[in-house]
Amino acid sequence: MEQVTLRVQGMSCGHCVNSIEGNVGKLNGVQSVKVHLADGKVDVAFDANAISLEQITEVIEEQGYDIV
Repeated sequence: MEQVTLRVQGMSCGHCVNSIEGNVGKLNGVQSVKVHLADGKVDVAFDANAISLEQITEVIEEQGYDIV
């Protein structure tokens, strides 16, 4: 299991939190996702054999957020 912290720009409210946690959390291979709105960070634990970090970041970016 891999654990990464992503810096994400564009998150500003509870909807942003729910959107990212909901969409990333339902991906096959993602064990957990936690948005830290005030810090602009997203913690993700995932199985690198099932999903890549690139696939996770694409889902976040498709929602209109930027990975720094």
